Amino acid sequence: MSPESIISKIDEILVEEFELEPESVVPDARLREDLDLDSLDGVDLVVALEKAFDFRIDGKVVVEMKTVGDIHDYVRNHFGSSEQIQAARAAVTA
Repeated sequence: MSPESIISKIDEILVEEFELEPESVVPDARLREDLDLDSLDGVDLVVALEKAFDFRIDGKVVVEMKTVGDIHDYVRNHFGSSEQIQAARAAVTA
């Protein structure tokens, strides 16, 4: 999965799951202040990302994410390559 397709999928999830306007989902948009997402929304986001990308995300990481760009970076950096995705899947099944 290319970095661009990862970003597009994350943005699509944010728009669809939380009924956000597409133009509001930009890298520097703050999750709580700009997009009005709370901690329960964070749980829903983790579930949606796990389902979309077929891997597990540590729920504690979501607390550290402050912007849409943080989400982009996390998914891209941890699961962007096929090797990283395979390693994450193996860790979940172990």
